[in-house]
Amino acid sequence: MFPYPLLTISLLGMWLLLNGVTIGQVLLGSIVAVCSTWALAALRPEKPKLRKWYLLPKLFGLVMLDIIRSNISASVVILRGRTRGHRSAFINVPLELKDPTALAVLAIIVTGTPGSAWLEYDSRNSSVLLHVLDLDDEDEWRDLLKNRYETLLLEIFS
Repeated sequence: MFPYPLLTISLLGMWLLLNGVTIGQVLLGSIVAVCSTWALAALRPEKPKLRKWYLLPKLFGLVMLDIIRSNISASVVILRGRTRGHRSAFINVPLELKDPTALAVLAIIVTGTPGSAWLEYDSRNSSVLLHVLDLDDEDEWRDLLKNRYETLLLEIFS
């Protein structure tokens, strides 16, 4: 009945924190939590296979550093405007990653970094479409994504 009991309890707890504790909210929150975990169980997500888990702190550090840099850069663009030669653009980046968990982590990294957004993944071509707020050089962005993140994610998940 409860494929993920901790998730069920957590969802119910969050529901009650957001909506208040009444009999009706407990009943409705329980229904939503149980149905949500049933839906998740129907998806049958694969367990992630971390080959080199000890590289996760390095990845976390790189992402935090890049988020700080991107916050500063995006703030400068917003406050001062773009410098000459910089523009918003869409770029297509070919990827070697195939692992769904690694792709999800890369999507979170790209979208969580201010000034960039993961828009679309093409599984046939194994490429991703990104939007960049302040693009100076497309090759620099491709290099950043492939050499900074993708190689590390390939090591961790392959």
